[in-house]
Amino acid sequence: MATTAKQDYYDLLGVPRKAAQKEIRAAYRKLARKYHPDLNPGDKSSEEKFKQVQEAYDVLSDTKKRQMYDQFGFETPGAAGMPSPGDGGDVHFDFGGFDFGGGGGTGGGPSFRDLFSQYFRGGGGVAEAPTHAEPGSSLEYQIEITFWEAVRGTVKKLTIARMDACTDCHGTGAVGQSQTCTACGGSGQVAQTSGRMRFNLTCTRCGGTGRLKNMCRLCGGEGRVRRVDTIEVRIPAGVQTGSRVRVAGKGNAGTNGAPTGDLYIITDVQPHPFFNRRGDDLYTSVPITVTEAALGAKIEVPTVDGRSLLRVPPGTNSGQKLRLREKGVPSVRDPRHRGDQYVELQVMVPKPIDERVRELLKELEKLAPEDPRKDLFDRAKA
Repeated sequence: MATTAKQDYYDLLGVPRKAAQKEIRAAYRKLARKYHPDLNPGDKSSEEKFKQVQEAYDVLSDTKKRQMYDQFGFETPGAAGMPSPGDGGDVHFDFGGFDFGGGGGTGGGPSFRDLFSQYFRGGGGVAEAPTHAEPGSSLEYQIEITFWEAVRGTVKKLTIARMDACTDCHGTGAVGQSQTCTACGGSGQVAQTSGRMRFNLTCTRCGGTGRLKNMCRLCGGEGRVRRVDTIEVRIPAGVQTGSRVRVAGKGNAGTNGAPTGDLYIITDVQPHPFFNRRGDDLYTSVPITVTEAALGAKIEVPTVDGRSLLRVPPGTNSGQKLRLREKGVPSVRDPRHRGDQYVELQVMVPKPIDERVRELLKELEKLAPEDPRKDLFDRAKA
């Protein structure tokens, strides 16, 4: 029997042998749109190419079929007229007489898909037509906002590029009235014979529905087109760098009417020169005089709400931290809860440039003699 060399399925789809299903599916959809008979009326070469692409995808999209193809290639165990799958026999087939399109021929022999169906379904099972309706993927956009926008919340106007539902076909991929499939006569199935064996297969032209839809030429039958939209996004109070704000239904539209994905806004908050944010808490540094530190005082400090009064206790040392309750940033998860503000006091020592100041400092030393380092070396030896 003469043999006809067939193109490797991976080469046919233009993907590597270790390609993931997502990559295989994307390659198939691109080629199927390119060679689809409805978009190339009367072009026999495109129709034949479409059948070959369909055949390759039927095999590589099925885990078991792909595993068998990777192992045997076109050397397939259990063909019609040969040992069954349980007999373990191998045979080389002449694929030149096979109908790769599953178009209902009754001559030469079964299609390669028939052999896979026979091998994995016990002979004569109905092959499942592949479905191309996929949910839309989600999108991510990063935006930069100011410290005050993060604290108080804001509304941002964004321009995004996304796949949107086709306006001509309303996301279905088809327009007008459907027609009876000419390949299966409206039954949704086609017959294949191999010797004395007969196979009923799902029609690949109509996907088993028995009806042919008029493909939308605007979207190529995918049901979606690329558009640039301008939307307003509300950024809640309390977000920080790395926060994800979800906008439902603003991702890519699904194919053939499948659900739309979501849009996620990733925030990048600019730092503030005075307020240092850590989570929902704020940290600030405020200078005080020696007199305020020694005697105590009430001072005004900046907060995100404006001026607030802070009591400095007598004998405060430089670097001591005081807390202002609920003067921090609102929680993005629960706006009723706020963080705190921590104020680090920095004692500013006066420069002794005036003789009178020098005399007063010396007099203070005599009145309140103190050695802050008296235990320093004992603690160092411990």
